[in-house]
Amino acid sequence: MPDELIGRLSSALERRAGLLDRLHAEATDSYRLFHGTAEGEPGLTVDRYGDLLLVQSFHHPLPSPRLAALEGFYSRSFPGLPAVYNDRSRPNSRIVNNLPPERLAAAEAPRQARELGVSYRIQARHSGQDPWLFLDLRAARRRVMREAADKSVLNVFAYTCGVGVAAAKAGAACVVNVDFSRSSLAVGEENARLNGVDGRMSFVASDAFAALRQLSGLGQEQVVRGRRLPPFAKLEPRRFDLVFLDPPRYARSPFGVVDLINDYPAVFKPALLCAAEGGAVVCCNNVASVAREAWLEQLERSARKAGRPIREAEWITPEDDFPSPDGRPPLKVALLKL
Repeated sequence: MPDELIGRLSSALERRAGLLDRLHAEATDSYRLFHGTAEGEPGLTVDRYGDLLLVQSFHHPLPSPRLAALEGFYSRSFPGLPAVYNDRSRPNSRIVNNLPPERLAAAEAPRQARELGVSYRIQARHSGQDPWLFLDLRAARRRVMREAADKSVLNVFAYTCGVGVAAAKAGAACVVNVDFSRSSLAVGEENARLNGVDGRMSFVASDAFAALRQLSGLGQEQVVRGRRLPPFAKLEPRRFDLVFLDPPRYARSPFGVVDLINDYPAVFKPALLCAAEGGAVVCCNNVASVAREAWLEQLERSARKAGRPIREAEWITPEDDFPSPDGRPPLKVALLKL
């Protein structure tokens, strides 16, 4: 019922009052207003990105009366912010709902959002499916900004380079961003220019395995199982003070397989070997079914086998706009000091 939904949206906004005041004071206008999984509407999210509200449904479409009620609530709470609804309830999470021309124009309009004093390009609708800035990673970007001054940073599975831009804005000496998607890196380049840090950032369009094996000194074979590999960017071995690793849940390529449930070490080991002695690796795992203690044990075993034992581990938990009733949020982020 619409009234029940409005009650939940209102309660969620009241719970965030203090947080939003603090974020606004930090030059942040991007945050989650409603996290349905933990706030009574599984699969429904509402995010603010600057002057835009992004509504997304992941389990089933949001019926028109409920969508109208939601838009009415936020038009009163945040006057002047257009709402864009993306229905992602079909397989592969693709956006399937059509929008009338005037709303589609608003959805495709390039915008800016701010977080911790850093500006980011945002579009509610673009050629991909995910927002260009993942808000649950704010705590990780915040922590990276504390670590980054005067350091070299490697940002792997960089997407639109949010972590890399935040690191550069915080004074990193240089940042190398690696992602297979040239279109995502192009947004990252825009983000770098927007913040005046493009002179300290580089962008490598490459499969992560091909890049990590070369940077770590493991080398990249030209032929695997009798099959010649596709062309890949040639990189020299290099060590970084800080490595940020945010792989997708599962991905297969000619160079290797990313599997966060069964084989995280396959991508963790070469990333670990890219870190300098005394450096750090920040690892992310977004699979809810993976217990963080078991995952950390896996990382520690892998590090010992690689001869790079972890001397200190720190959990970085999502901030309060991503509540977790059991204290175990799906996104797990660990800062590992070597």
